[in-house]
Amino acid sequence: MNYAIIAAGEGSRLVQEGVAVPKPLVDLDGRPMIRRLIDIFASYKPETLSIIVNEQMTAVREYIEEIAPTLPFPLRLTVKSTPSSMHSFYEVSRGFSEGKFILTTVDTIFRQPDFVRYAEAFDNDDSADGCFGVTDFIDDEKPLYVDTDAEGFITAFRDAPNGHDRYISGGIYGLTAPALDILADCMERGVSRMRNYQRALIDAGMHLRAFPFPKIVDVDHAGDIETARAFIAGK
Repeated sequence: MNYAIIAAGEGSRLVQEGVAVPKPLVDLDGRPMIRRLIDIFASYKPETLSIIVNEQMTAVREYIEEIAPTLPFPLRLTVKSTPSSMHSFYEVSRGFSEGKFILTTVDTIFRQPDFVRYAEAFDNDDSADGCFGVTDFIDDEKPLYVDTDAEGFITAFRDAPNGHDRYISGGIYGLTAPALDILADCMERGVSRMRNYQRALIDAGMHLRAFPFPKIVDVDHAGDIETARAFIAGK
């Protein structure tokens, strides 16, 4: 499995709220947030790992360069500031080898057993073009609501609830090679934001399975750090 981490955000809200450490290096369980995510990826058939950080996060770049030689799989680091997570995805996608890949942002927090079940299901599913992590736990400022059919395939992504919502996007994207062609097309057409890319996947006829996670937490504010720590600790 190819893995990718987007860690190119500025983390401006954390800085404004008094968190001096760059977001990817915030300690959640005795490890920096990004190291915890790398370790989770390492628990299921890692082939390659691509990471993007912005040009201002010198400490994050140095940390990744320090740990890269200790990892049992190749790590490709891109240092580039981008206007959106979709643009960051495009940059890291250049490092993918053939096969399936899973992408997420560094501040998407989930438990390792839940992720392994998800990755295994995606790895063994030949009926879908992709598999996205979803959750019925809504703790996001601007959630992306997910509609599914009776077989669990995603039919739409919506910015607003419709009263019959079961899931929101968890920000965990498992995809196959055809999705990269759609990504390139979105870049050419000037599409921005991951949620619009996700809509483009549906419009293109991609069969995306929704995989429910019991809970996923996003770290956007200083208060979210303690929430994430408690979640990881099982509280």
